[in-house]
Amino acid sequence: MAGTAAPDLILHNGRFTTLDRANPTASAVTIKDGRFLRVGRSEDVLPLVGSGTRVVDLQGKRVLPGLIDNHLHIIRGGLNFNLELRWDGVRSLADAMAMLKRQVAITPAPQWVRVVGGFTEHQFVEKRLPTIEELNGVAPDTPVFLLHLYDRALLNGAALRAVGYTKDTPAPPGGEIVRDAAGNPTGLLLAKPNASILYATLAKGPKLPFEYQLNSTRHFMRELNRLGVTGAIDAGGGFQNFPEDYQVIQQLADAGQLTIRLAYNLFTQKPKQEKQDFLNWTATSKYKQGDDYFRHNGAGEMLVFSAADFEDFRQPRPDMAPEMEGELEEVVRVLVQNKWPWRLHATYDETIDRALDVFEKVNRDTPLAGLNWFFDHCETISEKSIDRIAALGGGIAVQHRMAYQGEYFVERYGAGAAEATPPVKRMLEKGVKVSAGTDATRVASYNPWVSLSWLVTGKTVGGMQLYPQRNCLDREGALRMWTENVTWFSNEVGRKGRIEAGMLADLMVPDRDFFACPESEIADTTALLTMVGGKVVYAAGPFQSHDEGAPPPAMPDWSPVRRFGGYGGWGDAEGAPLQKAMRQAAMSCACANDCNVHGHQHATAWSSKLPIADLKSFWGALGCACWAV
Repeated sequence: MAGTAAPDLILHNGRFTTLDRANPTASAVTIKDGRFLRVGRSEDVLPLVGSGTRVVDLQGKRVLPGLIDNHLHIIRGGLNFNLELRWDGVRSLADAMAMLKRQVAITPAPQWVRVVGGFTEHQFVEKRLPTIEELNGVAPDTPVFLLHLYDRALLNGAALRAVGYTKDTPAPPGGEIVRDAAGNPTGLLLAKPNASILYATLAKGPKLPFEYQLNSTRHFMRELNRLGVTGAIDAGGGFQNFPEDYQVIQQLADAGQLTIRLAYNLFTQKPKQEKQDFLNWTATSKYKQGDDYFRHNGAGEMLVFSAADFEDFRQPRPDMAPEMEGELEEVVRVLVQNKWPWRLHATYDETIDRALDVFEKVNRDTPLAGLNWFFDHCETISEKSIDRIAALGGGIAVQHRMAYQGEYFVERYGAGAAEATPPVKRMLEKGVKVSAGTDATRVASYNPWVSLSWLVTGKTVGGMQLYPQRNCLDREGALRMWTENVTWFSNEVGRKGRIEAGMLADLMVPDRDFFACPESEIADTTALLTMVGGKVVYAAGPFQSHDEGAPPPAMPDWSPVRRFGGYGGWGDAEGAPLQKAMRQAAMSCACANDCNVHGHQHATAWSSKLPIADLKSFWGALGCACWAV
């Protein structure tokens, strides 16, 4: 097929899950000008090859639409990614501390070593955090800042000296600087329940220069591409100022260097000045301004500080201030008048109920119809509130925070209360717009497969069964939560989220079949190939030769990203003991068939407790069916 009508790219010999209900499966696609041109059978597509058409054989691999995170702090995360040692996905505290010790050895003064969220103590086989004495032992002179969810931070002695906390430092409002008997700070900071002390302390650390922040943001996008993420909605964030802290992402967008499609919400910045923030921004920014790679998405997730509850389940539920409704109404009226949608952080139903009173009041004067507004999180939302959101035409963006905090929730409220936190299946049954994301990088990991695993299995990363099967989703339902469902939340329905003719050509090829692999393997999925707009943004294994755009090495040269990569320390050639054993066992597996419990991940079985409670899956001391033959 000659001339301009020929496709730019043909992908064939694949097993495409399109999520297009009229054409659910395919074996080949053509792509032209960044969009899917034809989705069908290889025998129908291959004759369309033109002189300039690239052809890629997918070798029978499963292909999925690109994943879209409905709530990711990607702009803030990108500015700092190269500075952070990630413990996301690390299975033992011993391995995590070995990583920390190695990073301390190469981090020059006055720089810090930072482990900033994305993990929980429950993921470790030891089921605990390090002690401050252990931190001092591996880092006597280098400042170490360790953020655990949004409940606490651990600082070693050098970090305490760097931030200047002493016996005379006053207690922060809503937080605690834990002290010893003599009144000296121990290095433990607690959110009680306000996490401001954690943010403020982290903000005292050295920052990367602008050129390094550009590089850092590219590496964060590359890490997301490695996991099959092709899009995200940025939820703003504390200590993230507009427009100053958006210059890096804007420059990358202008240079055509974004490998994640990004819609961004604007997060209010100063208590009691929220209305003025939004008056200024609605006068200078236009909703939806930008393009398919970088575009404005309205307000939130913070609209007014008085309406922000906190998700630290170690602490009692906070009551919102009595002035919440009045302040929230002022801001919402500004947004509605300017036709800006919004998102609102709300963990508890009590907060949601009061916010809905405001939204309903505004709606009586100025209808909200046509505004794609939504709540974030909603762990304890009631059926009544779901119905009220549906009646107003709003949505609910859920994230997998309970995969990291489920144990704390159960400890405080009981297993029964945790069975539907949030009640995702019920929301879908009631017809509300619902999608999924992570809320990364601090309160949970950015790994989308951890979220997909949580939606399907109902388990925390520590292995606790939170939800009964009736509250879990099937795999297709979970995948839709991460693809086509997200597009309503950025007002891009029909433009992306499915593999369908005319839609943006965003897709990923996972390293295992999402629909056939054991549930225990879902969270360990990575991409062999990720494409955004028909361009390869990540490729590995059999497709590595197609990789088109790896960023330059991480800057500075001592960046943890150079050695450890990201999630689970995947880039570490040396490897900490347990992580290394798991990788080596997976690579050396020669089983003809995978195990129904562990797949080919025998090291997972070796490091697990013996599954003798489940007699059907118990196959001897190694706990893995592969070894029963």
